[in-house]
Amino acid sequence: MSYPIPAQTTRVETLVINSRFIATAARADTVDAARRFIQAIRAEMPDATHHVYAFKVGYGSNVIEGMSDDGEPSGTAGPPVLAVLRGADLGDVVVVVTRYFGGTKLGTGGLVRAYTDAARQVLAALPTELKIEKRMVGLTIPYHFFERVRLLLEAHRAVIEDQEFSAEVTLYATIPVDQLESLAAAVQNLTAGQVAVVPLDSATS
Repeated sequence: MSYPIPAQTTRVETLVINSRFIATAARADTVDAARRFIQAIRAEMPDATHHVYAFKVGYGSNVIEGMSDDGEPSGTAGPPVLAVLRGADLGDVVVVVTRYFGGTKLGTGGLVRAYTDAARQVLAALPTELKIEKRMVGLTIPYHFFERVRLLLEAHRAVIEDQEFSAEVTLYATIPVDQLESLAAAVQNLTAGQVAVVPLDSATS
């Protein structure tokens, strides 16, 4: 499955009644990666009043979520940021909204609006790219088929990661999952069934 993910770390700052809201969004492929990013933001701005966060690792029905109000009144900060993430067509994303208190309380409604707007603005500015699932495959090829099989791999957007030359050539390549079936059929057809494309691991990205 392919899905949109953050292409780079992005930051947008907003001002609400003298309180600064600094929203930073980034890619997080794992919960650990999300937590490391949150800690990095805390370390970068240790004097801030709050570091509210939400993350969404995965995409569609296969998602792990997390969030924190980080000392703001319960439900006024983390849940609004997470709600924005849930509404975005995006996976593997973490958002930290850092607040520097400006001396005027915003009230619960004001906080919800401020954190919602901060999250929306950073996601609106966030460039995205497509995450493509890939598999590692292996092929053992007689020398006389080597060049033609290599061209087939190239045509199916496979990347050769390693190759071993002995009595035959053994190739290890990563290939987009949606190309795997077509490549296997093309290799079988080219070599009259002499060469098989063997998946070696579970999907990666």
